[in-house]
Amino acid sequence: MNKKNLLMMPSLVVLICFAIVPLCIMFYFSFVSEDETAVLTLEHYNKFFNKGFYLDLTWKTIRMSLTVTAVCILIGYPLAYLLAKVVHKGKNVLLILLVIPLWTSQLVRAYSWLNLLREDGIIQQVTGMSSLNILYTEAAVMIALVHIFLPFMVISVFMSLERLDDSIVEASKSLGATRFETFRRVVLPLSRPGIISGSILVFVPCLGVFVEPRILGGVNGSVIGTVIEDQFFEIYGWHFGAAIAVILLGIVLVSIGVLSRFSKEEV
Repeated sequence: MNKKNLLMMPSLVVLICFAIVPLCIMFYFSFVSEDETAVLTLEHYNKFFNKGFYLDLTWKTIRMSLTVTAVCILIGYPLAYLLAKVVHKGKNVLLILLVIPLWTSQLVRAYSWLNLLREDGIIQQVTGMSSLNILYTEAAVMIALVHIFLPFMVISVFMSLERLDDSIVEASKSLGATRFETFRRVVLPLSRPGIISGSILVFVPCLGVFVEPRILGGVNGSVIGTVIEDQFFEIYGWHFGAAIAVILLGIVLVSIGVLSRFSKEEV
């Protein structure tokens, strides 16, 4: 065994012990019945696909994740472009300010939005509005998720734009292309890998969130992640919870595959 493989061994052991083995255990329990016989069965998957409640909740989770990802692109791309191509002085400071929220836990940020959006909260006091009626809705959950995952989108797009050679843009302009045509045909296609990477970093975690929907969404914020949490920590339906987690893992893998294929297409 060469020196390179020896250096990789600790990381490989950690990956196997804390990622692959738990996934295998979860996969096994999803096919085992809950009674004392512990026989292999598909009852947990049948229960999921035969109840419209779980299918509707899954679609709701995917729809919210797509919406949050789209909003992050709309906000994050212009911000990343400003940081990469417009701002020259103080760029590092702005990047640090962008990353600082990632140093705090999602739980803290969720409770921060709770104080902002609740009745008689900070936003209502500042704006003087009589009632916001946002808390405990899907909108409140998506606002918090955009705030939490936006830095991932900005950083991913920023890295793509930072590598973009300005001489290509100048060549496009010298050939008579307008600013919009240069952006549409040069800048946007070349920055697409950053958009795809940022979309993966936003969309995939959104599929499994349960803290923000629980705190900010209440009953209206239920998603598939909250169902999995309830199965494991409230109902103790570990086998059914494992089956839902496996289905969610399948959705994540398919999503990553589809998004990765877009990044590999020729522009």
